[in-house]
Amino acid sequence: MQTVLISGGGIAGPVLAHWLRRHGFEPTVVERAPGPRAGGQAVDIRGVALDVVERTGLLEQARSLRTHMRGMSVLAPDGEEVERSTEATFSSGRLDSDDIELLREDLVRMVHEHTRADVEYLFGDSITALAEHGSGVRVDFTHAAPRSFDLVIGADGLHSTVRRLAFGPEERFTHHLGSHLSVFSADNFLGLDDWQLWLRDGDTGFGIMPVRGNTELRIAFGFASAGPLARTPDSADVLRRLVVEKLTALRWNGSRLARAAAEAPDFYCDAMAQVRLDSWSRGRVTLLGDAGYCPSPLSGQGTSLALVGAYVLADCLGRARGAGHDGDRDTGRDGGHDAGHDGGRGLDHATAYADYERRMRPFVDLNQALATENPGGPASEESVERAKNALSLDG
Repeated sequence: MQTVLISGGGIAGPVLAHWLRRHGFEPTVVERAPGPRAGGQAVDIRGVALDVVERTGLLEQARSLRTHMRGMSVLAPDGEEVERSTEATFSSGRLDSDDIELLREDLVRMVHEHTRADVEYLFGDSITALAEHGSGVRVDFTHAAPRSFDLVIGADGLHSTVRRLAFGPEERFTHHLGSHLSVFSADNFLGLDDWQLWLRDGDTGFGIMPVRGNTELRIAFGFASAGPLARTPDSADVLRRLVVEKLTALRWNGSRLARAAAEAPDFYCDAMAQVRLDSWSRGRVTLLGDAGYCPSPLSGQGTSLALVGAYVLADCLGRARGAGHDGDRDTGRDGGHDAGHDGGRGLDHATAYADYERRMRPFVDLNQALATENPGGPASEESVERAKNALSLDG
């Protein structure tokens, strides 16, 4: 049985692990956090990604966890309502759509619970080195003893460790989109009842939605920026102070929002960026989801790309099992690594990775384009509809 190490225990990694098990592989998931991560914004499962969730056996559970919004208000900088809708929200699109909006932490918990009985998880650990050899990849960990795997998959997000170790520095592949996004929780001090608020004030703005039976708020605050801050041990604190400062300057509820950001235990802030690589694979290593093709939250399609990518990658690897021939061959795809058949072990990983990229790249390109179609606002309904359905799961 071929072994596969997946770095990243969020959404893409566990879903990939589920489908790899179905195809006869032995997956292991390593995740830096001590358990499934809490916090985060609401995410969307749209179009063909709904088919992935249904095939995984989780569609009804996902539907039971969806948000229930009645509509939204758009506010002027002083808090005066200038627009309202009971048909759609900026976060989820049309309220009568079959698409599902749910909290990221609920989806993370759901896919973990669905896979934990059949998948080995290494929580609280991370990869420190990768060394490819003739029949696999030796992996060093921060805590666990070194092990060898037939394949390594990086599903570890925008700041992927696997991508850095296998492909090079992050700045080669990330493209800043001119803003930062902060997400954090607070008590429902605004008394919102299944109703979202959106406000723009100069080069800053926010979206606020109530969750957990209207007991809690999820606040997404964005602001223009020239580029990402250097990642240092104190960069998270620097970003929090910057967000607090910018929130304080808001004319409507600025001080209350700033206090919530300062006190939030789940505070998050990062640059809005896309990941673009000429190839997602190098030797026995490939990338999945945000690690390989992050569309940024501005697209609204990061979760759907992760789900679809996981299914397609597992399908391509499953089809390639038993397709190889005895002996090794060097296709030259990766500048020296053996990227060919798996030495008689029955896995043609090079063909699988090539098929994965052939099937996914047009879908990725359409969905990444959603983030830049309408700077400062959402992409058109027509563009979203086309992009979310632009792939067949059956190849």
